[in-house]
Amino acid sequence: MKRLLSFLVITGLVAFAAYKASAWWLLDQRLAGARAGLSEYGVLNRGSIGSSLDGRIFLEQPNWQDFRLTQPVAFRLLEFDAGSPVTLLTTLLEPGRLPATWNLAAEGVSLELEPTMFRNWVTAGPDETTRGPLVGLACAPDPRQQLGSGDLMRMGIAGIRGDFTLHQSPETLRLELNTRETGSLELVWPDARLRVNNPLSLSGISSRPVQLTLRDAGLMRRLSAYCARETGQDVSSWAGKAVAVLDRGLRERGWQASPQLLALYRQWLTEGGELSGSFRPASPTLGIPVHSSAGNAPGADLLYNGARVPDVYLTEIQPEAPEPLPRALTPVAPPEDPGVEQWYAQSLETANDWLNRRVRVTLSNDNQVEGRLASVGERDLEIARTVAGGEVAYPILKRAITHFEVWRRGRPE
Repeated sequence: MKRLLSFLVITGLVAFAAYKASAWWLLDQRLAGARAGLSEYGVLNRGSIGSSLDGRIFLEQPNWQDFRLTQPVAFRLLEFDAGSPVTLLTTLLEPGRLPATWNLAAEGVSLELEPTMFRNWVTAGPDETTRGPLVGLACAPDPRQQLGSGDLMRMGIAGIRGDFTLHQSPETLRLELNTRETGSLELVWPDARLRVNNPLSLSGISSRPVQLTLRDAGLMRRLSAYCARETGQDVSSWAGKAVAVLDRGLRERGWQASPQLLALYRQWLTEGGELSGSFRPASPTLGIPVHSSAGNAPGADLLYNGARVPDVYLTEIQPEAPEPLPRALTPVAPPEDPGVEQWYAQSLETANDWLNRRVRVTLSNDNQVEGRLASVGERDLEIARTVAGGEVAYPILKRAITHFEVWRRGRPE
């Protein structure tokens, strides 16, 4: 009896060690293959590997550094639950054959923000888009300068932090994403199954619509108030211009938004809240109905703060021509008087020569920004202005500047 007990104990220990070693080795091999496949796009650091006897395997402190971003996406814990140890080992042996039910959870996901999140080589290419954008959230005197990470930092959001869960069952694919300061997202996709060989492809996953719920956690009120202040407008005027961008962008694509759709967009921009409904990711309109003419046809199935929103649809129209970009004017330099200190026009190419000097720029919308020239980059320059007793630097795209002036004394002829 004693020998039998000893044999069982030793066998159990050997089996336990074999399971842990197999799980570690198999995941290490799969991650090595993933690193090689993703090496063109970034660097995957796996952290430390651990596993449990209930079919879970996890990574502690992994991170992903995308070559396009200046900061990595870090995880405190990334865990995959296959349901049983046998299923886990089978999945690691053949990743293309996921079990019918599995769960992927990430805890402590974080992305620290910087004023410039994308590297210069990503943003240096010319903008070849001929049609106007659908989303235009201007947060600077120049309306073409859109909301960026620097604006979020000035709003007090130093990083994006939260958790997410991806759960696959035979009936649905469910995603839950919760962040601390930027809201949450819930997605339920009936009859959908994620494909490991091409997880980002949405075509063919399911013919059923996605049930999506979006909550902003108060972000939109803060954002609209901040952007309105930075553009020198009230919140209503700022939201009206953002709605006009959406309306114009849709018209350039051959669609006219219903009044209720534009009103819903305006309400979301200024108040936020909870928005839920059915969407089709593969559809050009995300499943919003497109009618040949305005009428009483059914609209999208949307709920705003629990109440149904009727008459949300698009009407098919003849696409409108995109608005031409404003042309920069060539300044005429007046004669300079060495005894007078005033504004003098300078070439924008010489901006580096005027660092820390008082400058004034005229933008394509005729707005002017004046302050200290704090820095000059490849695509933009920063003008520092005094706000509430402190100095705040505002980035301005060079392509939006039509006139560059420096406050200085004239030069003798």
